[in-house]
Amino acid sequence: MLYQVLHRVVPPLAKAVWRPDVSGLEHVPATGPVLLASNHLSFADSLVIPIVVPRRVAFLAKSDYFDGPGLRGALSKAWFSGLGMLPVDRDDARAALVSLDIALGVLGRGEAFGIYPEGTRSRDGRLYRGRTGVAHLALTAGAPVVPVGLVGTEKLQPVGARLPRVVPISVRFGAPIEVAGRFDGVPLGRARRELTDEIMTAIAGLSGQEVAGVYNERPADA
Repeated sequence: MLYQVLHRVVPPLAKAVWRPDVSGLEHVPATGPVLLASNHLSFADSLVIPIVVPRRVAFLAKSDYFDGPGLRGALSKAWFSGLGMLPVDRDDARAALVSLDIALGVLGRGEAFGIYPEGTRSRDGRLYRGRTGVAHLALTAGAPVVPVGLVGTEKLQPVGARLPRVVPISVRFGAPIEVAGRFDGVPLGRARRELTDEIMTAIAGLSGQEVAGVYNERPADA
């Protein structure tokens, strides 16, 4: 109920203020399980994508946003829950496995799940190598992957900025990458790597970023 209320209010207001340039939205299926695999430039990315996509898109968010004390903590929990965010404790040694289980649950219900194959936000603007979790989800759930290229969101809310800024941003959706039957007989590890690289190539084409060619590591204080 809270999601429905917020989704009726927040997207129209945000689009009126920021006027994002959105292309390829027709590639996002209206129903059924789908992965939206995007580059990651800003904390705001997990808000931008659900704002422009008509259907609900679930993203993972730090559990800190859901378990804060007092009124502020309750408001934070309501806000992030209402936007479709799902809590995960990133400091838990099992966080990666838990995240995959949560995502498979979302896809199993026929819903949309947003994921950043790079694993963490790019701090230099380059596109880093994708981790194979996205391919694991797609192959396990049999769900198509829609690549997403975000442009300009790093200027929307730079690190340290308390409020978002009004800057030009673009959200570009590519054609779905279907997985059903494509990797039959291919060793699982190879299938995951090939599919992940295909997804990252599509994202690079949409975002126009320089490709780093290495993995991005999350800073200890992030």
